[in-house]
This record gives sequence, C-alpha cells and structure tokens, in this order.
Amino acid sequence: MSRDRRSLIEGEGLTFQRARNEEQREARRRVILDTAAGMLDEMPLAELSLNELSRRVGLAKSNVLRYFESREAVLLELLDDFLGRWLVDLAAELAGGIDAQAAPETRSARLAEILSSSLADRPVLCDLFGAQGGVLEHNVSIEAIKRHKRSSLGRLATMTGLVRQYLPEIGDGAQLFCLMGLLSAGAMSAYVPPPPSLLAAYAEEPALGVLHMELREALRASFTSTLLGVLPRA
Repeated sequence: MSRDRRSLIEGEGLTFQRARNEEQREARRRVILDTAAGMLDEMPLAELSLNELSRRVGLAKSNVLRYFESREAVLLELLDDFLGRWLVDLAAELAGGIDAQAAPETRSARLAEILSSSLADRPVLCDLFGAQGGVLEHNVSIEAIKRHKRSSLGRLATMTGLVRQYLPEIGDGAQLFCLMGLLSAGAMSAYVPPPPSLLAAYAEEPALGVLHMELREALRASFTSTLLGVLPRA
C-alpha cells in the first residue's frame, strides 16, 4: 500500500462519519478493501481478522459489517479485484511475449512460462484462490456467493479468450485449462514458502529435497504438460 493511500486511510479512520450517499459508501468500501490488501502483504491470510481490519480502518467492527457481511465477504471481493487487475496485466504480458507465427508447441511453452511467472509473482492472489473453496465461500450469504460466481464467470471468460487468442489450437479445452490452472495455482501456493523446519529437514537429508516445490517452476511444468496434452496431433 502506498504512503499516500495509508495516510488517507488513517486520516479517514480518525474522522469516519456514516456514509450519506452511495458515492460515500463506495469510498468506504474501497478503503476497507485497500486496508485488507495491505494487511495481506504483511501477514498470512489466516491471520487477517475482522477485529484487526476494523482497528486499522478506524471503525467499530459493527460498522465494517455495514459494508461487508463478514471477513470472508471482504476477501471474496478482494479476490475478484485482484483477479481483474491480474488479467489486465496478463493481456499485456502475453502481447509482448508470444510470437503469433511460432509453432503451436513453441507458443504453448511460452504461454505456460508467462502464466506461471505472472501467477508466481502474485502470491496473495494465489493464496486467495487456495482459500476460496475451503474458507472464503463459507460464512457468506447466498446472494454474495451468486454475485461472486457471476463475476468469476466473467473473469474466466476473459482469461479463456486470452488463451485462445494465442493458442487457438486448444479449442474448447481453453476454459477447462484456465479453470484448472487457477485452481492449481491456489493449491500449490499452500506449499510455498516452506516453513523453517521443512527447510532444515531438507538441509539435513538432501534426498528429501525432491519433495521441495518452487511455485513458478511447478506451475510452468503443470501448464506445459497440460497444454501439450490437449493440442491436436498432426
């Protein structure tokens, strides 16, 4: 979070008044989301509490709940926000990184490399994906879930369109690849970074190091094998 944004949040937190119109409500929601995003840069997702979020925003927890029905609702909206921003960045990364005239196998390898690097550079996004099914989609209303899923379908369509733009040979398999790719990023992120005890075990017994997982390389290998597996054979 930028210093200017932090100052704005801290300043608003000292003088928060009840929002009088929709524009003010949206501004307060944005402050809450930005504060939560800053917290995730400092701590694991599991440690982000509604009490601490409220304290940092400068509101009573009951007032934060006027804008979001639960901690999980905050994080679900943050996931959608992060995903949307990532897709904008991904479009630029793909445009500058893939030769449309290259062979399908070459384009597949580049697509896998760009996707894996882009996701590995966004560990908070990956952590949110990893927590989605088991944590974030609990303790929220049916309406909140439906809003989130509708937005997710739109994000998935955008990503699917990008993949098909640079690898049209994948055909109808593009959507499933994108969905499984995001789920894989979430699942694999749970293993990185490894805790100090695990690193110590690898150091004492190097043969165990084969189990060590580096997120970027693991995703690259997974994406590459999947893409090459679904390409039509000559």
